[in-house]
Amino acid sequence: MLLKSVRKRWQGWVNRRIPRSDTQQFVQNNIFILPTGVGVVFGLLLVVMLLTGINYQNSLIYLMTFILGVVFVAAMHQTHRNLSGLQLTLVQTGEGYAGDKIPFVFRGTRSKEATLALELRYHDQVLAQQHIQPGESQDMTLLARSSLRGYLVMDRVRVETRFPFGLLKAWSWIRPATAAVVYPRPLLPPESPIAEGDDGEADARTTSDGQDHVDIRPWRQGDLSQRVLWKRYARTGDMVIAEWSGQQGSPDWLDYDAFPGVEQELRLSYLTALVQQKLGADEAFGLKLPGEFIAPDTGPAHGARCLRALAVFGQHDPADQGAGHRGAMS
Repeated sequence: MLLKSVRKRWQGWVNRRIPRSDTQQFVQNNIFILPTGVGVVFGLLLVVMLLTGINYQNSLIYLMTFILGVVFVAAMHQTHRNLSGLQLTLVQTGEGYAGDKIPFVFRGTRSKEATLALELRYHDQVLAQQHIQPGESQDMTLLARSSLRGYLVMDRVRVETRFPFGLLKAWSWIRPATAAVVYPRPLLPPESPIAEGDDGEADARTTSDGQDHVDIRPWRQGDLSQRVLWKRYARTGDMVIAEWSGQQGSPDWLDYDAFPGVEQELRLSYLTALVQQKLGADEAFGLKLPGEFIAPDTGPAHGARCLRALAVFGQHDPADQGAGHRGAMS
């Protein structure tokens, strides 16, 4: 309980010292430095050598102790300097489905000196041995595992270096503000709920001026399941297909309300799978969600808009309410 309280207070202090921002400049007041395990052993060795030199009044042992002590102090200075002056910026967030690893692209820049052997870490994802030359930029992609749909914000990305000798480690964090969007995990529904009028009212081959024309024909191998008039099949046992013709054709509607009794996340997974299906077939479709209506269209941009609407349905952008990370793995 005490350890948990101390950890919480420490994290709160770090968050106040390093506020959320897509750009972090590493300077003296936000860099931490401590000996590594090797550094601790090295320091103990120096103490033993110093005590031995005092005990035996041996000038050579004194000399070696002081030389190695200077090496340790120089290493401390160089390790801190290797991180100090680095600027790290989140330049791009990726996309993906719940359960995927979502890429975040960071750009590191140095103006005068190189940063060598840099390591970026986020939970179990590690990007090691990154080198940034002076006056140049280096893009680094770090993956964040998602578990739920919605906005995914990285909490704290640890930035660390142990250059040059591994005796000390200097580290800090960047806390990005921009969120990636995680789409629902696609799952095909048991039967297609695409709205084409009242199922079989399309039976009659209706046609009129300015309207599209619909033909009914028997189902053939290779036909898409969403074209089947399932309600008619349930009534008569005849599996038939509705085919539209006309200037625009009749776009299908993907409707949130077409799955009565199904819980929200499952509905969104169904709709995500149907959007993928429509995009693969290059068919026009529209999307109806409570409070949101996306007109029928085709193409990747329309598909991305629909997938984003499904991903963030019922959520608020964390940039508007203090960043959280609903889509992130804890």
